[in-house]
Amino acid sequence: MKNLDFNADKALAKDFLSNFADALGEPKYLKLLQDVSNRKFRAVQIELDDLFNYKDLDEEFLQRVTENTRRYISIFAEAIDELMPEPTEVFPVDEDRDILMTQRVDDGTDSADNTDPLQKMPSEIKRFFEVYIKAFSKGTPLTIRQVKASNIGQLVKISGIITRCSDVKPLMQVAVYTCEDCGFEIYQEVTARVFMPLFECPSSRCKINKAKGNLILQLRASKFLKFQEARIQELAEHVPKGHIPRSLTVHLRGELTRKVAPGDVVELSGIFLPIPYTGFRAMRAGLVADTYLEAMSITQFKKKYEEYELKDDEQEKIERLAEDGDIYNKLAKSLAPEIFGHEDVKKALLLLLVGAPHRKLSDGMKIRGDLHVCLMGDPGVAKSQLLKHIINVAPRGVYTTGRGSSGVGLTAAVQKDPVTNEMVLEGGALVLADMGICAIDEFDKMEESDRTAIHEVMEQQTVSIAKAGITTSLNARTAVLAAANPAWGRYDLRRTPAENINLPPALLSRFDLLWLILDRADMDSDLEMARHVVHVHQNLESPSLGFTPLEPSVLRAYISAARRIVPSVPRELEEYIATAYSSIRQDEAKSNAPHSYTTVRTLLSILRISIALARLRFSETVAQSDVDEALRLMQMSKFSLYSDDRQRSGLDAISDIYSILRDEAARTNSMDVSYAHALNWISRKGYSEAQLKECLEEYAALNVWQIHPNTFDIHFIDA
Repeated sequence: MKNLDFNADKALAKDFLSNFADALGEPKYLKLLQDVSNRKFRAVQIELDDLFNYKDLDEEFLQRVTENTRRYISIFAEAIDELMPEPTEVFPVDEDRDILMTQRVDDGTDSADNTDPLQKMPSEIKRFFEVYIKAFSKGTPLTIRQVKASNIGQLVKISGIITRCSDVKPLMQVAVYTCEDCGFEIYQEVTARVFMPLFECPSSRCKINKAKGNLILQLRASKFLKFQEARIQELAEHVPKGHIPRSLTVHLRGELTRKVAPGDVVELSGIFLPIPYTGFRAMRAGLVADTYLEAMSITQFKKKYEEYELKDDEQEKIERLAEDGDIYNKLAKSLAPEIFGHEDVKKALLLLLVGAPHRKLSDGMKIRGDLHVCLMGDPGVAKSQLLKHIINVAPRGVYTTGRGSSGVGLTAAVQKDPVTNEMVLEGGALVLADMGICAIDEFDKMEESDRTAIHEVMEQQTVSIAKAGITTSLNARTAVLAAANPAWGRYDLRRTPAENINLPPALLSRFDLLWLILDRADMDSDLEMARHVVHVHQNLESPSLGFTPLEPSVLRAYISAARRIVPSVPRELEEYIATAYSSIRQDEAKSNAPHSYTTVRTLLSILRISIALARLRFSETVAQSDVDEALRLMQMSKFSLYSDDRQRSGLDAISDIYSILRDEAARTNSMDVSYAHALNWISRKGYSEAQLKECLEEYAALNVWQIHPNTFDIHFIDA
């Protein structure tokens, strides 16, 4: 290793910090240091991209920084100490620290014995900033498996999911003692997780007097750093076949604490270091050491809606989209465009992503704003694919299956913390999905005892626990998206919907929308769907929708902007909504249907869906069209439940054949329809030739069309 001279490297670091200019030609790091001096920031992040782009640095220096990062952090810190400008603004005084520092500087000349290294004030204690070195932004991150022994001490970039986070605790950086005999201040730098405190005064005065001065640890004068420990686990797509995911401990210090929560997918850059076991575990481990990652920077893959900061071009894009009159349909079609049809289901899922604001009443009672949707249907109607896609789009989403989840896994489990040996709570899927979406597949295959765990989450939005001496209530403000099969695997039209659905009424009433997706044979739609599937298979993209589908990132940006709006229901609509609700109740009472559950929750559902629709339009008030669309969606979700196609249209066979022929003539824009075509169209819909002839005679008698006496071709009289 050439040029390992500390001072030469420090000179290079100073040169880089004082001369590096950003894209606008302004000194990037000097401006940052001025802000740090004015106490606006506490972190100085040095980017390897900047070091790479700085013309006066040789490549060897860059290589040394990546391969021996720990040492270069202290070099940069010392360079910053020398370059730190005087503050230009008045900032609030951190009383203890600043008063102690001024006192130390004043007393430093007479009370300190400068020959003794323990009495020289360490530079760490004077610093009010932290230095981080950020890895290259380009280049793919490593998986945890790829971080090997050769990476020890180097700056590495890894990606994964955070599985657990400890609380933030103070970590001692410099211990300060005062001697009872000579009154000197003694400093001890702490570099590891544990340290041996000093007991005897090492100052020259105590040595000359042969007095073993008693040292008292001054906690108020010592320097502490925020410290948090997290575990990061490999993403499922990085785990090789037949292996289980590996995990790694991450140490977060200073300004990087509280940046991650369990369930976040992140990209971390940091220094890969070994750490010997301490205490009793060291006896068991022998010569084996543990490894950890000293975090230097954190990048979230999906930001929460509240933290989403729109870039300028995104802001313009969203404003353009908002002015588009057809944005509701476009957004819905952009969800999983590879999946054919299901327009209304996609609209419901879009509204689930947008949601309504939570309401908190003056007496503390809460009304939930999240929408819950249940998709029930025959096998092979792309329920699971829709679920997976929604989890991809949502900034925070957890996907579980009914068979693979226990009640404890969904809510919370009590575990022994390996560090402190105390009983701690570990949140389950519903708690991890707080402020996000929890998708539960195979909902019908869950054990009854486990399914009851979801009842409280869906309405009260909390998880209450009384286990192992821990009595508490955790937040689970989650939108639940469930997918289930009917009771006999496929929907059986001969049985009632209640028998088919096979979920308890208490649970069904909690879902805002219950979609029943039946797989019915229909020649036209089957042909169209088959063409769509083959096209996707060949070209790996959906057929053109007449517009470019929006990317998931744009969808997220649009939804995050929409979620900032809190629409209100105007006075004039109150009566309209109340009437609509009471008429739904009346219809149900008349039809005497044992399978529909219209409760007051349905009224709240109408309000929530209407508000979500108003949010999509960026409107502060709910319009009557929003309420109508909400009622239509509720109607459509119920429609597939009760009706066969023919009953749905409420038409007899003859009228239905007439409407088919009229629609086809209108589509081809001609007044003449050949008998062969007519027979083809109606046979696809399951009607016979005898029914067609009956229809032709009946409507010819009404002078709607004329029939050719030989070929039976049809000519419409009235356009």
